[in-house]
Amino acid sequence: MNTYNPYKDFTDRLKLLSSKHPDLITTTLSNIFTMRLIGNKTHGDLAEIAIAEFINQYMYDFQSIHVGKDLYRAKSKEEDIKIINEITKDEFPVSLKAYGDGPLQLSTDKNFRMFPRLEQEGIEVKERVAIQKILQDPAFVEFRNINVLPLIYDEKNQRCNILVFDYNRAISETARITREEGTRGRKHPVYRFYDIFENYICEVRYGDATANALQRGLWTHTKNGLKYFDSITGGWIDYSHNQFLVKLFSHALVSSEDGHISALEKVQEDIAQLKQRSGVRI
Repeated sequence: MNTYNPYKDFTDRLKLLSSKHPDLITTTLSNIFTMRLIGNKTHGDLAEIAIAEFINQYMYDFQSIHVGKDLYRAKSKEEDIKIINEITKDEFPVSLKAYGDGPLQLSTDKNFRMFPRLEQEGIEVKERVAIQKILQDPAFVEFRNINVLPLIYDEKNQRCNILVFDYNRAISETARITREEGTRGRKHPVYRFYDIFENYICEVRYGDATANALQRGLWTHTKNGLKYFDSITGGWIDYSHNQFLVKLFSHALVSSEDGHISALEKVQEDIAQLKQRSGVRI
């Protein structure tokens, strides 16, 4: 029997909205990835406020709040935005990831519990009972409770995708967990998860609690593990850079609050027109 999952309900609704009104999500993602013209890291932070606003504007049954970096130290979970289902009143955190097509971090495992737990099993685990025991262990509680919304881009081909990792499928189909020593420039070992057909699913990287967050935790790969993702956008969608947005930002940074107020009014009028044309509830 399936257990109700508020985050899964949200991503299902987002997928439905994207299929009915692809122009809205395409415009938003194009604007987000345009920010890479300003800096390689800029798009990641702005994606958080952009997706939060997208939810508030176009998903009328949901409310989203940007948590902000000032609360980072106090966070009990990895989160960038908090989403509230206005119907059920469920609240849940969501971590936004704006990554290139390839390696994708799902959890930093900041308490460094996953890797030591796997080390207890030795080099390889193949027995289904043993694998399920590992995945049900408290050390892997994050494996089941991570709400990550990855915005994936392929800059060379100017296309993007929203890919959500299917944790339940990963848990049920893991047939082998193998320790592999550092390769391809990696100094430390990893534990990789494979299905019965030897397809890559995900991996747990080494790195103690004092290590850089990018040196540890639960990772997957949007190319090698694609079958374990659900595409919210229904596959890859083309995006284009919005040069006017870059110009707007540069002018906004040297203009007054009065100018910002006037510009915001115009932007709000445009959003209302987008809703009207798309038939989204205002």
